Amino acid sequence: MKSENLKRVKRLDKFKKKHLSLLVLVFNLVICAALSGCGSGGKDENEKFEKYTREVFSGEVAADTITLHYTLKEPGDYGIEEPEATYGNFETDPDIIRAAAENTRQALEGFSYEELNTENRITYDILSFEFKMAERSADYIMYEEPLGLVSGVQTQIPVVLSEYQFYDRDDIDSYLALLKKTGEYFDDIIVFEREKSAEGLFMSDDAADAVIEQCQAFLDMGDGNYLYSTFADRVIEVEGLSEKEKSDYIQDNALMVKDYIIPAYEALIAAVNELKGTGQNTQGLMYLPEGKEYYELSVKRQTGSDRTVEEMEDLTRRQITDDLETMEQVLGITPGEDLETEEETEKGTGEAAAEALNAAAEAVEAAAVPGESAEMILSYLEEGIQAAFPEPPDTALEVKYVPEEMEEHLSPAFYMIPAIDNAEENVIYLNQSQMGDDLTLFTTLAHEGYPGHLYQTIYFESLDPDPIRSIFSFGGYVEGWATYAEMGSYYLTPLPKQQATILQKNASVILGLYALADMGIHYEGWSRMDTISFFSSYGITDAAVVERIYDLIIGSPGNYLKYYIGYVEFLELKKDWIEEKQETFSQKEFHEAVLSVGPAPFETVRDYMWKFAEGEQE
Repeated sequence: MKSENLKRVKRLDKFKKKHLSLLVLVFNLVICAALSGCGSGGKDENEKFEKYTREVFSGEVAADTITLHYTLKEPGDYGIEEPEATYGNFETDPDIIRAAAENTRQALEGFSYEELNTENRITYDILSFEFKMAERSADYIMYEEPLGLVSGVQTQIPVVLSEYQFYDRDDIDSYLALLKKTGEYFDDIIVFEREKSAEGLFMSDDAADAVIEQCQAFLDMGDGNYLYSTFADRVIEVEGLSEKEKSDYIQDNALMVKDYIIPAYEALIAAVNELKGTGQNTQGLMYLPEGKEYYELSVKRQTGSDRTVEEMEDLTRRQITDDLETMEQVLGITPGEDLETEEETEKGTGEAAAEALNAAAEAVEAAAVPGESAEMILSYLEEGIQAAFPEPPDTALEVKYVPEEMEEHLSPAFYMIPAIDNAEENVIYLNQSQMGDDLTLFTTLAHEGYPGHLYQTIYFESLDPDPIRSIFSFGGYVEGWATYAEMGSYYLTPLPKQQATILQKNASVILGLYALADMGIHYEGWSRMDTISFFSSYGITDAAVVERIYDLIIGSPGNYLKYYIGYVEFLELKKDWIEEKQETFSQKEFHEAVLSVGPAPFETVRDYMWKFAEGEQE
C-alpha cells in the first residue's frame, strides 16, 4: 500500500475539546449529607437526584475557568458565580483522588435506582462508571502523561486560548487574568514530571525531543504567534467597547503573552531537557512495572467498552477479516486458493490483503466527489442523511480555516463543541494543508459535521439532557460515532457502489491495523521490528512511515481505540438490532435510539437503546 495513503489516517487525531482535562477526573462534589437526606424519603426521588446532579455539575464546571467558559455562556443562569481565574487544581495525591471518588460514589448509592426515571437511571449508570474509574485510576496517577504527543498541554493550551470566546468585557478580563496563571500551572506540571522521573516513569528521550520541538515551534512563531492575531480578531467583535479600549486590550494581551505565556514555555522546555535521559522505557506500556494493568484500565476508560483487551483484539481481527473479504469479493481476488499448508494459506491471505489494499489506494486517487467548497459538501451531507437519520434541529454552522502559522501543529480538522446554553453556534475548523484530496475533505466533513460530531452533539442537546452529561467525555461513543458516520459517508458520494465499498473497507482496515498495533505495542509488547513486520504483512513496507506510526502510538496509548473500537461497537449494536428487528429493521430507528441514549459506556447504550426505540422511557 502506498505510504501517502497511510498518512491520511493521521486525520483521525482530531482536536475536539470541551474541557481541559489533564489527569483523572477529581470531582469537587457536595456529599450526601449536604443534600438534606438524599435517598431517604421526602421529595420525589427524581427531583432529589436532579438536585444532586446539578450540585455535582456546578461544582465541577466552576473548578476552572476554561471548563466553565467552554461549558456555559451564561453561568449565572445556572446559579454559578464565576470564580477567580484559574486553570484548576492539578491533584496528584492518589489518596485524595480515591477518597473524593469514594465519597461521591457513596452519595450516589444513597438514591433508589428503581424509583428513578429512564433518563436519571442512565445518568446514574454514567456517574457510577465514572466514580469507579476514578477510584481505580488513582493507583496509576503517575502513569498519566499531561505532555502527550497528540493532545498534550503544550499543544492544547494555545488552541483552547485562541478559541476562548469573548461575549463581553468580563470575558476579556477573565481571559487576561487566566494568562497570568499559565506559569503557575506549567510549574505544577513540571513538579509532576519530576515526580514521574523519580519513580522511573518519565517519557523516553524521543518523546522528550518531540515535546521540546512542539514547544519550540510555538516560541518560534515570534510576533506572528496566533495568540496575538486571534485575540485581536475576537476583541474587535465585542460590542460596547470604544476603539481605544480595544486597542488597550490588544496591547495588554501582547504584554501578557510576552510576560507569562512565553516564559512558561521556556521553563517547560528547560525542565524537559533537564529530565531527558531519566526515562527508563522506550517501548510500550507493558514494559513498565504495572504498565499492562494501567493500559487495560486506560483503554476501558477511553473506549467505554466493557470488553477485555484480548476481546478487543479478537473483535478487531474479525472486523478486518470481514472487511478484507468484502474487498476481495468486489475485486475478484481469491485468497489462499489451492494452497495446502496453513503457512501457505496465511501467506496467500496476506498477499491477497496487500493486493486489495493496493487496489484501494489506486481507487482513492481516481475518486471524485461532489461540492466545490466545504459549505457545499456539508449541505450535501445534511440533505443526504435525511432518509437514514432522524431530522437534526436547526442550527448555525461556520467553517473556519486554520491560520497558516498553525497548520503544521494542528489536526486536519476539528469541531469546536459549543457551550450547552449556546448550542446554535457551531464551528468546524479545516486545515487546508492537510486535506490532500476531495475525498478526504468529504469524509472528514462527514466525521466533523453531518452525521458526525456536529450532528450528534446538537441532536443530543436538543433532547435537553441533564447538564451533568456535558462534563463527561466518552471518547469511544463520540469518536466511534463520528468514525461510523465517516465510514457511511463513502456511500453518500456519487461513486459507483463497488468503488465506494472498496474505499470504505480500505479506510476501516487501515484504522483496524492502527488499533491492533496500539494493542500490540502496549499490551503485547511489540518492538519496532515487530511493528514493521506486522504492517509489512499487509503490504505496508515503508519502514520510515511505520517508524512514525510506532512513535505516534508510543506517545498516545489507546488513542486509536477510541475511534476503531468505538466504531466497531456501533456495528455490533447494529447487528443486535437487526437480529432483533429482522424484517422491521430501520436505519433511522436504530440511529435515533443510540443517539437518544447519548454519550455513555457501551454497556449503558446497549441496555437503554431498546427503551427509546419502543417508547418505554419514562
